[in-house]
Amino acid sequence: MKHYLERRATVNSVRYSEMLSTELKPAIPNKRQGLLSSGVLLLLENARPHTAIHTLQTLEKLGFTVLEHPGYSPDLAPSDYHLFGPLKDALKGRRFTSDEGVKKVVHEWLAAQPKTFFSDGIQKLLERWNKCIAKRGYYVEKLYNHKVSAVVEINYKNCVRILIDLPSYV
Repeated sequence: MKHYLERRATVNSVRYSEMLSTELKPAIPNKRQGLLSSGVLLLLENARPHTAIHTLQTLEKLGFTVLEHPGYSPDLAPSDYHLFGPLKDALKGRRFTSDEGVKKVVHEWLAAQPKTFFSDGIQKLLERWNKCIAKRGYYVEKLYNHKVSAVVEINYKNCVRILIDLPSYV
């Protein structure tokens, strides 16, 4: 599924809920046959559009189950640790003259990834959550970017709650 906001638009709960209802849910049967009948499990970070009451009501109406995500935990978000780094490397040093040019290159990059690329990211997520549990919530992932390091500490109770629900969907 491809979704773009118009230039200068902001993601808010209404827009996000509309995308879930009109684009994501209809796209799932085409991509993952039978998945809607067995349930949809979403991992969403704690951004306001994801946690707003309007969004939560939409998710409930759609029948989607949402995993709790500990705050400030980019090391438990597959898009942060598995997708954006390699994509950023692929785009490094390139200049684009239009939004369409960026979209084209990103789509080509995504299409060029091996079939296991996304499932590998989910497998890494399971390993990271297991580390979080094993360290009793003191799992710390150091992220280095332009000589700046950030240390992330995960809340043990949230990790336990997430992992208790996770195996039934894996």
